[in-house]
Amino acid sequence: MSWQLTRSRFVTRLLRSRWPQLLARAAALGGFVFVILSGLLGTPVGNRNFSIIFVWIAWWALLMLVAVPLLGRGWCSICPIPMPGEWLQTRAVLGPGPGWQERPQRRWPRALRNIWLQNGAFLLMALFSAVILTQPRVTALVLAAILLLAIGTSLVFERRAFCRHVCPVGGFIGLYSEISPVELRVRSTEICTTHTEKSCYRGSAEGYGCPWNIFPASMTTNTYCGLCMECLRTCPLDNVVISVRPPGVDLFDHRRRTLDETFKALIMLGSALLYSAVFLGPWGWLKSAAYSIGSAAWWGYALAFVLAVLGLIPSLFVAAVWTGNVLSGSRHAIRHTVNHFAPGLTPLGLAAWIAFSLSFAFANISYLWPVLSDPMGWGWDLFGTVDVRWTPYFMPWAPVVQAGVLVVGLGWATAATRRLAAEDRAYRSGIRTAPIAAFHLVVTGLLLWLLVG
Repeated sequence: MSWQLTRSRFVTRLLRSRWPQLLARAAALGGFVFVILSGLLGTPVGNRNFSIIFVWIAWWALLMLVAVPLLGRGWCSICPIPMPGEWLQTRAVLGPGPGWQERPQRRWPRALRNIWLQNGAFLLMALFSAVILTQPRVTALVLAAILLLAIGTSLVFERRAFCRHVCPVGGFIGLYSEISPVELRVRSTEICTTHTEKSCYRGSAEGYGCPWNIFPASMTTNTYCGLCMECLRTCPLDNVVISVRPPGVDLFDHRRRTLDETFKALIMLGSALLYSAVFLGPWGWLKSAAYSIGSAAWWGYALAFVLAVLGLIPSLFVAAVWTGNVLSGSRHAIRHTVNHFAPGLTPLGLAAWIAFSLSFAFANISYLWPVLSDPMGWGWDLFGTVDVRWTPYFMPWAPVVQAGVLVVGLGWATAATRRLAAEDRAYRSGIRTAPIAAFHLVVTGLLLWLLVG
């Protein structure tokens, strides 16, 4: 069951209006540019620089603890990164006018119409994350490079090819948006079938064609919908709706998950596990190696990181699925079965990232108050908070909350696996999904040890 938010005329008018979204995106773009400037021109001390504290503590905590679990791709709807490229691409700032026609551009290469580039981009950033997260200039250069790449992609390829296929942040937001209780769907696929103009996809004077290259009637998950609201604006039949539904419905979509999507789930889960070991584990030498880019120790760390994320963890999951196949006598190809059970990794991975992010949010959010008054580290005191000292918040409760989140993630992953198994007669016996449940349990145990124990 779901409840349609767009039944309210006020909500519908608010979402169809371009002004609220434009103002929010413009504010975000201003903040994004300021982050780059503060990283390049401000103090090199990370905990005194706006770029580090705002992006990797405040924004990241808000994204992982609130935006993604509750709103799915809600951040994508106001993300400033594609804005300059879209303005150049569409030759408009607010919206299309009468007689507007889409500018002919190249289609994204067929071989790359997947999220393998996103997987690679995220993994590349993960390898250098120790430096990106602590050195303002590096953060600024990375964000500037992402912005320039988004602009360049928009000038060459149609619509939001960068967001759909390249953006390292968009990839994991799309994955975990499957759990979000908010969705955009069509009210009736029959109405879409008989509507020959397909303005929701092609665009009209009311709005652009879907920037994400999705036909709304074909959508069954949140994964690739950026909640840009263009289809809501262009549909003349009032057939596009925004609804609140039970969380995690998309995990049981009957569209077969592809290998690149499965690897996204495994990469995100593995990265959360290894981040917890590097940044919060007791091994100082491991953290030192992660910071020493270019050294022999860093090359060893990078090799171990890649082998663990792309080799060890996927291999263990495949081994668990294969064992289940043997126990059940299933004749399905292992690739098919791995993709079938991959959705169970999504709640497990999201719980891992929430628990990891909580440790940083509780411990470091107090750095935000002096940085707001002196974002460049130049001795300002704009709001009278520059002398506020670092004070960890809620630290006695942090382990309890983290443990609770991880246990909920484990329970959700186990329940999802059992339901996915019920869809295949060969897996209806609970004992035959035990190897996959054991994989989930081992990962959760390691996270509890690293984050709580």
